[in-house]
Amino acid sequence: MFALADCNNFFVSCERVFRPDLNGRPVVVLSRNDGCIIARSNEAKALGIKMGEPLFRIRDIVQRHNVEIFSSNMTLYADFSRRIRSILRESAPQIEVYSIDEAFLDLRGIDNLNFDAYAKELSVRCRRLTGIPVSVGVAPTKTLAKIAAQLCKSYPKLRGGCFMHRAEDVEKVLKKFPIEDVWGIGRRSAPRLKEAGILTAQDFRMRPEDWVMRRMGVVGVRTWRELHGIPAIGFESVSDPRQSICNSRSFSTEIYDIAELSEQVAKFAAMTAEKLREQHSVCSRLTVFAATNRFHTDDIQQCGHICLPLVEPTDSTIDIVRTAREALAEIFVRGAGYKKAGVIASDIIPRQGCHVSMFSAEHNERHSRLMQAIDQINRTSEGGSVTIASEGISAVKANSHHRSPRYTTCWDELPEVRI
Repeated sequence: MFALADCNNFFVSCERVFRPDLNGRPVVVLSRNDGCIIARSNEAKALGIKMGEPLFRIRDIVQRHNVEIFSSNMTLYADFSRRIRSILRESAPQIEVYSIDEAFLDLRGIDNLNFDAYAKELSVRCRRLTGIPVSVGVAPTKTLAKIAAQLCKSYPKLRGGCFMHRAEDVEKVLKKFPIEDVWGIGRRSAPRLKEAGILTAQDFRMRPEDWVMRRMGVVGVRTWRELHGIPAIGFESVSDPRQSICNSRSFSTEIYDIAELSEQVAKFAAMTAEKLREQHSVCSRLTVFAATNRFHTDDIQQCGHICLPLVEPTDSTIDIVRTAREALAEIFVRGAGYKKAGVIASDIIPRQGCHVSMFSAEHNERHSRLMQAIDQINRTSEGGSVTIASEGISAVKANSHHRSPRYTTCWDELPEVRI
C-alpha cells in the first residue's frame, strides 16, 4: 500500500494557524511580487477567485467580500512543511517528498494494519501538532492514493483519511472523477482524451492497454496500470538531482539602469550556484533572460535571452555570477524598463567524477574550499551573511506589502500573547 499526505490549502492554512479569526473567511495568498493568486481558501474559491488570477482584476471582489490578502511567506511555509515531514517520517518506513505540501508514504510490507484508521489518526496527529489540516489517502498505487486524498477534501465525513482498495469502491469513485484531475494526465492530454469520449478516470481505465500506448506512450500506460491497482510508478525516497535550475523574479518596479539590473541578476546567479552545491552538481551552460513589462505597450518592449557555455563545469558562485553578468551585458537594451529577469543553469552533471583540465585544477580547488566556507557561514547565521560584492547590498526588488510575520523562524517576529 501507498499513502499520500496532502495539506489542505497549505499556504492559507499556514496563515490561519496564528490567525484563527480567519477561519471561515475568504483568504488568498499572492505570488512573491504580490501579482497573482497562488493559494485560496475554500471560501475564496466559492467567490469565483481563480488560481493565477492577477490581483488587480479581482479588486472589486476583494473589497465587496472583505477577502483577506497575504503576500507569500515562504520562510513560514517551508518551516511548517519541515515539521509535517518530520511527523510523516515517524509514521512510515520511507517517505517521498513530492512538493512543499505533499508527500508519499511507502507502506509496502506492513501487514495487520487498519489502513483506514491509520489514515485518520495520521491526519489528526498532523493537525494537533502543527495546526495544519492534512488529507491522507491510502491505496494500492500512488495514483489511487492521490485520488483518495482528494476525496478527503471533498467529503468531510471521511475525517481526513480514506482507505480506497475494494474494486467496487474504486470503480464507483473513478466513474465520477474528471479525467483532467488524474495525476499524470496533463493539460495537453486531457483535451485529446475528451475528444475521444474519455471524460472520467473510469472511461480511461476501460480502454485497452494498446490503445493507451499508441496515443500516450509509456507514461500513459503507467497511469492506466495504476488506475487498475497495479503499481507502475516507482517510489523515490531520495529525490533525483534536478536537470535544470532556474531562479527568476518579477520586480516591484521597472529597472532601467544596467548596474541595478546586474545586481539582481547576480543574486539569481548566486542562488543558482548554491542550489547546485546543495545537490552536489555542476553545470556547464548558463542562460540569462530579461523582459520588459508587456502591459506597458507604450514603452520599449524587449524580451532578450542568451545562452553561454561555461569554460568548465562548475558550481562556483564566483564563476557563475561572472558569466551571468557578461550575458546580461549582451542582451541589455538602453532605455528599456525591465520588469523580470532570471538565470537558468543547464547541462547539469554530478560533481563527483567531473573531468577538468590540469590547468584549472588548482583554481577549482580554491573556489571549492571558499564556497564550502561561505555555505557553512550562511547556514549557521542569518541567510545571505556572506555574498559576492557584485550582488550589492540591496534585497531583490519585490512587493510584499501583505506579508505576515515569520512566526516560527525569526526571533523579532515571534507572536506576542497578552493576558
